[in-house]
Amino acid sequence: MEKTNPTPTMKDVAKEAGVALGTVSKVVNGLPVGESYKIRVEEAIRKLNYQVNSYAQGLKANKTHTVALLIPNTITPFFAALVYHINLALLKRKYRMLLCSTDYDPGLEQEYVAMAQQNKVDGIIGLTYNPDLLLDDATPFVAIDRSISARIPCVSSDNFAGGQLAAEKLADLGCRNVAFLRIGSSLSNEPNKRKAGFENGCLSRGLTYEMKILNDGEPYGEFENFLKEHRINGKLSFDGIFCVTDTLAHSVIGMLAGLGLRVPEDVQVIGFDGTRHFGDQEYTCSTIVQPVPEIAEMCVELLLQESRQAKPPLICLPVTYAYGGTTRE
Repeated sequence: MEKTNPTPTMKDVAKEAGVALGTVSKVVNGLPVGESYKIRVEEAIRKLNYQVNSYAQGLKANKTHTVALLIPNTITPFFAALVYHINLALLKRKYRMLLCSTDYDPGLEQEYVAMAQQNKVDGIIGLTYNPDLLLDDATPFVAIDRSISARIPCVSSDNFAGGQLAAEKLADLGCRNVAFLRIGSSLSNEPNKRKAGFENGCLSRGLTYEMKILNDGEPYGEFENFLKEHRINGKLSFDGIFCVTDTLAHSVIGMLAGLGLRVPEDVQVIGFDGTRHFGDQEYTCSTIVQPVPEIAEMCVELLLQESRQAKPPLICLPVTYAYGGTTRE
């Protein structure tokens, strides 16, 4: 009994179709050939179940149609939404995504960059926390939320405008004494501008404000202590709170409930990100919404641009406010 080849080659396809090897190569690579030859080759490919090695094909053409995405995790709703929409933007352009979840580890970020470059990716999109990240000039890179250098474009929401919008909204809803709560990276990045925007909004609307700022890794219990310190006769000394993320807002709302305080009756709360229950339902809180689909599209568009000279160092996309039940409206 004749033994069949489990992994047919291009030569096998040429023999089955009764054509030259070059003709098969042209069909596989989308180059013009006579219609009758094309039909014979495609029939032979189906019959033999020949699989095109697109990776090897890409290496020959110096393009693998693969992009690496560095992301801290896929648990945080904002990061998960970014992964989803960046993958969609790449698929639309017939690119594949190599997902690298870094867990905020600077060393792991560098390892993933090296791995991506060894795999000849066409570019890297990164939301990184390594201030000393080493990048090869030959591999295009687009950063999210952090300006790495003048030659690497950064895509972000307009965080300053978002912070200002939160202050203005609280003022419009009747708040007079407000608080800003933040936990985040000590690195210089675009989300840090939410604080300056909020201060500017408070000053322009005549709001008095206090701030409680923690760095990543510090215990959330510090926020609860802050709330307790500002509770007088069962009431808070402020009537509005802006939390730097929806995740923090969710935790703070739980702390307020534990202190016998009602949201939004006793204190109104606004978060930041635009997180929705189960990803596509109601907002988890009143929030400043980041335009995640637009951020994803912009990252992919900039990364795949042929000309590097035309890429701006920073693009800030507009944010909006959305009601999510934690403000009085």
